[in-house]
Amino acid sequence: MISDILSCPMPISNHKTIQLAHGAGGLLSMNLINEVFLPYFSNESLNRLDDFALLYSDNKKLAFTTDSYVVDPIFFPGGDIGELAIYGTVNDLSMSGGVPLWISVSFIIEEGFPIDDLKIIAQSMKRASDRSNVRIVTGDTKVVPRGACDKIFINTSGIAKVSQKYSISGYNIKAGDQIILSGTIADHGMAVMTSRNNLSFESEICSDLSPLNDLVQCILNICPEVHAFRDPTRGGIGVTLNEFARQSQVGIVIRDNKIPIHENVRGACEVLGIDPYFVANEGKLIAVVPNMYSEKVLDAMRDHPLGKDSAIIGEVVSNHPSTVVITTLLGVKQILDIPAGDQLPRIC
Repeated sequence: MISDILSCPMPISNHKTIQLAHGAGGLLSMNLINEVFLPYFSNESLNRLDDFALLYSDNKKLAFTTDSYVVDPIFFPGGDIGELAIYGTVNDLSMSGGVPLWISVSFIIEEGFPIDDLKIIAQSMKRASDRSNVRIVTGDTKVVPRGACDKIFINTSGIAKVSQKYSISGYNIKAGDQIILSGTIADHGMAVMTSRNNLSFESEICSDLSPLNDLVQCILNICPEVHAFRDPTRGGIGVTLNEFARQSQVGIVIRDNKIPIHENVRGACEVLGIDPYFVANEGKLIAVVPNMYSEKVLDAMRDHPLGKDSAIIGEVVSNHPSTVVITTLLGVKQILDIPAGDQLPRIC
C-alpha cells in the first residue's frame, strides 16, 4: 500500500540494489518512493499518499486503490493469501469513508503450484468478497517458470463510491483530536511469523483478518467529521502514527498502557525480540476524531463485533510536530521512531 510509505525529506540511500527492507514500509521504503517513484509519477492524487486515491468524474467521488500480496506462508492460522488480498483491498478503500464495490484480481503463479491449493484460495476469496459485499469483476492470470516466483503472488485493485460530505485524510488531523484503535495489535504478523517458523505457544495465535467496511460506516454514522482513518498493516501502528504526524505536521502522544494486545501475542513478541508496535495488523483500524465525538465513537465501536476491544490510545498535540511520543505506565516518555526496514518481511 502506498500509504504505508509516506513521503518525507530523507537522505539519499547508499544502496545501489533493492533490499528486502525497501518493501517493508520503513525508512528505506520512504527513500525508494522519494528517490525513484515520486520524481516520475508525481501528481495531485498520488502525492497525498493515503491508502487510496480520490478521483472525481461527473460529480461523483470515487476511491481507488491497488495492492500486491506475497505473504509467506500462503496458508496461516486464521486465513490465507486469498482472504488477505480481498480484505486488504476492501479495508484500504474503506479508509476513505467510501463503500467498496468492485475488485480486480490478478494471479502470478509458479509452475508446479498445486491446483487443489489454488481452488482453496479461490474459494476463500469468494467467501471474503461475499462477506465484504464486493464483486470480483475482472482479473488476469500469469504462470512463470519454477523458481521465478515463490508459489503464488496476488495483485488486487478496487473501487469504492465516496460521499461528498466526507473529507478523510492523514492531512486533516488537528491538535486536540483523539486517537482510537479498534482492537488488539500484532495478531496478523505474529500468526504469520509463528507459522512460518513452526513455533508453538501455549495458545495458538490467529490472524485478525476481517473486512472493516461495516465498522467504518458505523463510525461515520456517529461522527461524519472523522479526520483520518488508517488500517495499520505493514509497519503496524508505529508506522501509521508516524505517517499521520508527518502528514499533518502535528505531534502525537500515545499511552502505552491503553494499547490492547493479547497476552500470547505479547509473549511471542518478547520471545522473538519483536516490537509489537511495528507488527502488521489486517483487521484493525485507527480513527482520528474530534474530541467532542470521541466517547460516542468509542461506545459505537465497542458495540460492533470488530471493535469490542477498542480503546482511546492517545491524542494529537501541537508541540513536537511530526513526532510520536509514547508514555509508559511509569510516566516515562519515549520517541516512537520508524525503523529502517521491517522486523517481519513478506507479512502481507
